[in-house]
Amino acid sequence: MTTDPQPASVYDLAHEEEPENLATFAVLVDNEPGVLHRLVGLFAARGYNIESLTVAETDRRAHTSRVTIVTRGTPHVLTQIEAQLEKMVSTRHVQDVTRDPNGLERELALVKVRGAGPERVEALRVSDIFRARVIDTTHESFVFEVTGAPTKIDSFIELMRPLGLVEVSRTGVLSIQRGVEAL
Repeated sequence: MTTDPQPASVYDLAHEEEPENLATFAVLVDNEPGVLHRLVGLFAARGYNIESLTVAETDRRAHTSRVTIVTRGTPHVLTQIEAQLEKMVSTRHVQDVTRDPNGLERELALVKVRGAGPERVEALRVSDIFRARVIDTTHESFVFEVTGAPTKIDSFIELMRPLGLVEVSRTGVLSIQRGVEAL
């Protein structure tokens, strides 16, 4: 019976790569100067990337804003991010929308497509399938408004790419919880 030799140091240990996941956090914060700067600084200081960020005041009387952040990381990193968000002084509540079965995520995109002839007809057909609205049209282009889950927006954009995609503008992810409970 042979035994594996012990590594000389912890640096010699084999480290398994953990898969990274996307996570969406809804954060209710005090609506005051500097809060967004501190929040973004928290991510920058630790080397975390923000994939999407939306912020708006949600209750003037309570002076609160809702920040929706989409980020990527290993389960351990995402747990650290959530803990750091909860520790911020101006944070009132943090919710991991991706782990909440009642969580909903939606996004809005404006998609400009150039096209004539068959490509133009196909772009209109695809937009109908995705329930995208034409909000501007010329003889050479369309601007579509499409809403839905981020994966739906991604799919729509990929289908428009060969049909003459010119430009995309996205709002970033918004989130809310199903039911009567509030954040």
